[in-house]
This record gives sequence, structure tokens and C-alpha cells, in this order.
Amino acid sequence: MTTVVLVHGAFADSASWAPVTRLLLDAGHDVRVPPVPNRSLSGDAEYVRRFVEQLGGPVLLVGHSYGGAVITVAGVADNVVGLVYVAGYALQEGESLGQLQGGFPDSDLAANLVYEPYTLPDGTDGTDVSVRIDAFPAVFAAGVDPRTAEVLAVSQRPLSALAFGETATAQAWASKPSWGLVSVEDRTINPDVERFGYRRAEMTKVVEVDGAPHLVMHQNPQAVVDLITEALAGTGS
Repeated sequence: MTTVVLVHGAFADSASWAPVTRLLLDAGHDVRVPPVPNRSLSGDAEYVRRFVEQLGGPVLLVGHSYGGAVITVAGVADNVVGLVYVAGYALQEGESLGQLQGGFPDSDLAANLVYEPYTLPDGTDGTDVSVRIDAFPAVFAAGVDPRTAEVLAVSQRPLSALAFGETATAQAWASKPSWGLVSVEDRTINPDVERFGYRRAEMTKVVEVDGAPHLVMHQNPQAVVDLITEALAGTGS
């Protein structure tokens, strides 16, 4: 059986996948949802790649948002049979999040980020980036139950600023079949960023979910599960 590995993005953690995880488990799928460190693109991709390789059997990698960039690099693992991007960044090798996002600047995210310094284990300084708690429900979780959005806002996992400028060292979609979901009402990532990356990758199928916010996994988990199910069928799983 193919294992579905769900990779969360920035400003979120594994719980962001909870509605989709529940539906997949109910349908009898083998699912894993690893906690991504959100420290650097290369480090996060290496972590996910090793996690996937330790599973041994075939894996379908599913990445949301920044998680799309992570699976783009980690997906070169030999046992990855396919990739699914959910409102995600489908980077090209040598391209950074900032470069791809910069070509389509019309999102509400940049004006609502908070930067906080922290010290790395080696004594050097770093910067954590998160979404303003008061802006989180509208920018990141529009369409999600307000009480749930409040919980997500205060439990978000920051992303190191390093990750925005680090370039992808691989593009797994060039050698693995891929599928993409566009959140049409996304206010975190311009939906055209998603469309551009998916089109460039020549994905097997791209679906657009009308009215979907960035956290489409909460607002319309069934649409996400339907695409994952189709990808599993497309990889012979």
C-alpha cells in the first residue's frame, strides 16, 4: 500500500491537515503527517526525504503552501511515486520562494508578517517569520470556522526567514507525476503563483476550488482528498 505523507507549510503545523487526515484514515489509507522544522528549505527537505525513505514502501507526497517547496526537493527520494500540491509552491531548481512569489505580488501576506529574532545553536542570529495573530483569520484562514481560526492563529509554527531566499536544489516534478490544487480565494499566496508553477510543471491534473482560502484543507477537505485519491489511482496505488 502506498503511504500518503502530508507535509504542512509555514505558519502551520501537522494539525493543519487534521480534517484531511481524518477522511483519509476513514477511507483506509496509510497516512503519515510529520512535523516539519520550518528552519530552512534544504534542511526541511532533507528531513522529509529521510522520513520518507525510512518508510520503505511507495509514498505519495502531498505538500501545502511552503510544504510544496519542500516536497519539490524531497520528492527525488526513490520511493516517492508522485506529488500533490495543495495551494503550494512548485519551485523550479535554482528558484527561491521569494523569486516565485515576487513575480505575482498581489497577496495580503507581506503586509501582515511579524519578524522576531532568535539565536541559533551555533550562536549566530536568525529571524522567525509569522503572521500577525489578529490578521491570521482573514489572511491565512478565511472561510475557516472563526473559533478554529483563532486556535490556529495562536499555535502557528513560524518559518525562518532563511527559507524565503534559499533556492531549490531539485525539481522532483520533472521526474515524478504531479497534481495541483488552486485555492481560488487564496489571500496568502496569489493563486496565479500556484497556477504558474503547476502549468510550468505540466502537472497531470490541476483543479481549482472556487471560494477556497489558503487553508482549503479545513474549508473543503473533501476536495483535497478527492485529488489525493485520484493521484493514488494515477500512480497505480
